[in-house]
Amino acid sequence: MRRFEFVQGTSAKFWMADVDDRTFIVVYGRLGTAGQRKEKAFPTADAASRELEKKVAEKLREGYQEVAAASGGAPAGNAPAASAEQAAPPPPKLDLPPRVRRGEATEAQRKAAVHALAALAAARGRRSWALGRAVRRARRALEALGGLDPATDMALSAALDALMARVVAPNAPDRLPLVRAIELLSELDAAAFARAVGETWKAPPATSPAAGALALLKRQLEELGDPELGLRLGALLVDRPHHGSMSAEAGWTLRWKALSPHLEAHLARSGRSLKDYLASLDAGGDPHIARRVQRMRAA
Repeated sequence: MRRFEFVQGTSAKFWMADVDDRTFIVVYGRLGTAGQRKEKAFPTADAASRELEKKVAEKLREGYQEVAAASGGAPAGNAPAASAEQAAPPPPKLDLPPRVRRGEATEAQRKAAVHALAALAAARGRRSWALGRAVRRARRALEALGGLDPATDMALSAALDALMARVVAPNAPDRLPLVRAIELLSELDAAAFARAVGETWKAPPATSPAAGALALLKRQLEELGDPELGLRLGALLVDRPHHGSMSAEAGWTLRWKALSPHLEAHLARSGRSLKDYLASLDAGGDPHIARRVQRMRAA
């Protein structure tokens, strides 16, 4: 079958077509799924072939690109659509839109980031508004680093590691909320997130309120094998919009809709579906993450 794919924005779909004698056959759907199969009989084989060429021209005008044809020709008889999709090549890897504005950090910017992280560490135990202000200042300082991997700067790496360790601090007044930590890591290279999950947070105390969430982040990072996807999905899972405002929730939904096609295509390359992956996510007893997972499944 001839195969065409359309990947743009949040859309990631395929369309396959062929002719079997007088029958025009189409299989279509989202990348990573088996898709749906439709057949239409024509009076002659020539009429069916003309319909194929007509529909191919329409898809090209819509922006579809033809890719390697699925092997085996048209599905015979009432064969399920899945068999046609299984014969097709795996969907291409989608390029994620930039998360940070890449650039070269100056020495002054690196020092400012170290100072901001130290100030945030000193703000532990203070009222939420004071902590929030310190987090915002630290985020701005990290944003100026242009997606730097902190491992390349000894002072910055030490300051960040010390702060990330507070996520699993045994005493409540010393803890940094996980959602705040993810906000900071989202301004850096995804390698910093992978190190925090795999090293700093690998053995949280059983009494830690973030234990379930951290276990989930570790599992999904290992399963995906992609720190960038892991960071973006993790940020959505632990996100807690302030006061549950409608605008913040709407923003969360838009972020999920933008990420889901990329996650779906990534999973499809290893033979997994997005639906099955989301069904396997275990919130670890965290009610907020459980609600986030439920919204992902319902979207």
